[in-house]
Amino acid sequence: MEGIILISGFLLLVLLRVPMAVCMGLTGGIYFMVNGMPPDIISQRMLNSLNSYTLLAVPIFILAGNLLNTAGISTRIFQFARAFFGRREGGLAQVCVVTNLIFSGVSGAALADLGALGNIEMKAMKEQGYRDEDGAAIAAATATIGPIFPPSIPLIIFAAVAEVSGVKLLISGVIPALIIVVMFFITIAILARIHKYPKDTVIISGKEKWAISRDAFASLMAPMILLVGLLTGFFSPTEVAAVCAAYAVLIGVLVYREMNWKGFVMMVRETVHQTGNIMFIIAAAAIFSLALTMANVPDQLNAFFLGVSKDPLVLMLMVNLLLLVVGMFMETIAALLILTPILVPTLAAVGVDPIQLGLVVVLNLMIGLLTPPVGMSLYLVSIMSGVSFPRICKAILPYYIPLLATLALVTVFPALTVWLPNLVYAK
Repeated sequence: MEGIILISGFLLLVLLRVPMAVCMGLTGGIYFMVNGMPPDIISQRMLNSLNSYTLLAVPIFILAGNLLNTAGISTRIFQFARAFFGRREGGLAQVCVVTNLIFSGVSGAALADLGALGNIEMKAMKEQGYRDEDGAAIAAATATIGPIFPPSIPLIIFAAVAEVSGVKLLISGVIPALIIVVMFFITIAILARIHKYPKDTVIISGKEKWAISRDAFASLMAPMILLVGLLTGFFSPTEVAAVCAAYAVLIGVLVYREMNWKGFVMMVRETVHQTGNIMFIIAAAAIFSLALTMANVPDQLNAFFLGVSKDPLVLMLMVNLLLLVVGMFMETIAALLILTPILVPTLAAVGVDPIQLGLVVVLNLMIGLLTPPVGMSLYLVSIMSGVSFPRICKAILPYYIPLLATLALVTVFPALTVWLPNLVYAK
């Protein structure tokens, strides 16, 4: 009964549109007060939740992404992809896929990718004759690659909460991300024939391609350094983030010369603001998670899941349905922090690898960014493009297919997520 009251109070605050961190912290705090728990437990729990070496990578990755965007990397990556992929039917849409794959190697967040690349992509597609809603939908959908391909802020947070290897979890996203890319290519090729997407009218000569490639080389090296460092085990996620941040300053000051002291300070301030928001959510979620544990909610859900079936595939399908619904209404980080401590022990009990589960959870929540009524990516791209929310919701529909198909594959075939990290760590 306590669990039902606790969850009902949380959902009531969510429906009243109270900020998610306040919903969790206030609900948990009231539960402690009613049960006569000393107030210092709250502050101690919040402090301990942030005392994590793995979580240290989050603010550094945010800083690295902000600095690399300021250094001009997003524009150069888009120009590079456009030079080699633009001259085909629907080419600019496929350029968006390639650009997001490359840029995801430094950002780690879907909304960050969309914020950095969205205007560039939508402007180019509009100039070539794409409908506004199609350009917006393509920009929003392709940004979901970011949190799957390493680095990934959601995967790092999952690793910290689930107490699994952050490096393994980041590496496990490589193959699923490439599958999403292939699925997007196929989907765009089909849509290009149906909707008569135009070819890029900008003709780039071989000499110009070489010049663009040379100019983009430093930008392209950023994700390569990160990926090689992870695959070789030379860097931890936190060390990789620090290297990327230092590299961003290096190319911004010495190579592209687009970063100055004023811009650097502005990005540091923005990083502090974004980090503060994330860490406040994490600390508040720690309170709520402890309250859920004291109310025996995890044990009750564990008994419910195992009472339905002990087949790993059946339970994974149930988790997918749960997460797809949760993703429609709840912010990604909050959902991760609440559900991870509940789902990991239950699925581990029937033999599901936490690495596979981490990818499934994050991919579900990325689909949630494209799903009404919350759909943060849809709202952001609507503001950026000026296209109404309903029009974007209609245009985004075909792009659920490649994402759901990839989700089905990583759910049914665990090797797609665990093979590469096991191979690397077997050396």
